[in-house]
Amino acid sequence: MASKPGILTEWPWTRLGNFKYLILAPFMGHSIYSFFISKDESKRDIGYIIILPFLLLRVIQNQIWISLSRYRTAKGNNRIVDKSIEFDQVDRERNWDDQIIFNGLLYYIGYLRLEQVHHLPLWRTDGIILTALIHIGPVEFLYYWFHRALHHHFLYSRYHSHHHSSIVTEPITAFIHPFAEVLAYYALFAIPVFATEFAGTTSIASIGAYVIYTDFMNNMGHCNFEIIPKWMFSMFPPLKYLMYTPSYHSLHHTQFRTNYSLFMPLYDYIFSTMDKSTDTLYEKSVQKEAEVPDVVHLTHLTTPESIYHLRLGFPSLASKPHDTSKWYLLLMWPVTLGSIMITWMYGQTFVIERNLFKNLKLQTWAIPKFRIQYSSQWERDAINNLIEEAIKEANLKGIKVLSLGLLNQEEKLNNNGEIYIRRHPQLKVNVVDGSSLVVAVVLNSIPKGTSNIVLQGHSLSKVAYSIALALCQRGTQTWLVEDGLNEDEQLKAPKGTIFIPYSQFPPRKARTDCFYFNTPAMICPKHLQNVDSCENWLPRRVMSAWRIAGILHAYEGWNEHECGNMMFDIDKVWKASLDHGFSPLTMASATDSKT
Repeated sequence: MASKPGILTEWPWTRLGNFKYLILAPFMGHSIYSFFISKDESKRDIGYIIILPFLLLRVIQNQIWISLSRYRTAKGNNRIVDKSIEFDQVDRERNWDDQIIFNGLLYYIGYLRLEQVHHLPLWRTDGIILTALIHIGPVEFLYYWFHRALHHHFLYSRYHSHHHSSIVTEPITAFIHPFAEVLAYYALFAIPVFATEFAGTTSIASIGAYVIYTDFMNNMGHCNFEIIPKWMFSMFPPLKYLMYTPSYHSLHHTQFRTNYSLFMPLYDYIFSTMDKSTDTLYEKSVQKEAEVPDVVHLTHLTTPESIYHLRLGFPSLASKPHDTSKWYLLLMWPVTLGSIMITWMYGQTFVIERNLFKNLKLQTWAIPKFRIQYSSQWERDAINNLIEEAIKEANLKGIKVLSLGLLNQEEKLNNNGEIYIRRHPQLKVNVVDGSSLVVAVVLNSIPKGTSNIVLQGHSLSKVAYSIALALCQRGTQTWLVEDGLNEDEQLKAPKGTIFIPYSQFPPRKARTDCFYFNTPAMICPKHLQNVDSCENWLPRRVMSAWRIAGILHAYEGWNEHECGNMMFDIDKVWKASLDHGFSPLTMASATDSKT
């Protein structure tokens, strides 16, 4: 919200939550009925039925920009602003699709109320040209002065400050405005549409192309990586007055009082509001190379729907634990199936996230394989090759530590990463499976005074044996159970039982009268930056012990591998995690993190 919200700040359907999409349902149904079912040929209008796919096209374009921007800024090449994005920004920008719903309402109502827009031609060149000319002239000019007015303290505090809350922009930041502000923008962008209508040159292409153009430019201007190559300005120097760059608009979000123009910097040059550092920032950003991290965490995909929960996927889903599935993902099975086929064929690890921990640069890389593939004997060689290639790449880049996450360090797969160390004894990058910290987290999660413990897991790993040994030394009676604890076995536990998993994947919750801990994890300190997504099923700002182990390994300068049967001093690792600000994850803190 703006600091002093004005009238018409909220969108009319805010209180409807996810049911807001139902607003368009009657119009969609009517358009489908008119085109496909109605026997009246005059009702079959391509301009009416095309509204729905056009709105979906806008959503798809925005999502492509989101994924591309997050991927490029995680890698670091051409990144403009190095500051971090946190959960509050993701939550604030969750309603970026409101303007698409509003756009759909305008189209549907306009079509039903205005006879003159029925049966428009698909294309008219004169209409396209007139739309472009009016945008270059009146629209850009009026927007410039309206934008300057929005930065007056009266309007800024009531409306525009909401948009400027995002210092580090993402593509969807472009569409985060109070409702009243969007009304004004749409009034401006309607000028070319009405002009072509009065001139009798309107076409479906002139309207559709104009909206796609404004979406493209808005997304590009807020993407936080420089995408415009230098050769374009070298070949046509006047282009610098006619088209802005992401670095140009990024300065507007960091300096506030410069670079007011919409898409054409011309008016900033004319009225002397061009930021003097615009060209310098562009040169710096366009030459910036990919970042070399200090620590890499190597993970993989889990369920087929996990592609949407990645930071490169849907921001609203990535910012919540994986167990918060949405009904609409069922409708996206064709896309999900296509992504499965692509990952099956795509044989290269990719960057999904970037974080900062004090002076350490962190990246998370993902192997394009799903959990089910790790259980396949046919896939093991391919998976091991991908892990080995990632380790070799990290070694070549001079990365200090690579931690193995999820099933990338299973004993049955690679003996906790030991096979890679044997194959490449001269590795400079330290490969860490995180077992020591996992054991420490589990031991410190067990309530004091516990006398009987059953440890269960899909395999009796070195983690299980280390936990059992430590508990036996405490005098705690311990049982090791190899198979997974199924629902029937959980039902045998007495009321109030605490289930504490020590494996990478959480057990299925079959009891409401018992307590279930998360997989071994800790709460992140505040100085861990750029945290705007959840790690798999963990709550916000909670990190798995395997991932934390790699950070500690690099920060403490432990120059040795933690693979195979190798274990560090558990007390030493636990103390290091606390010293660096990581906090134990209790039942209460886990609940608070989820909310």
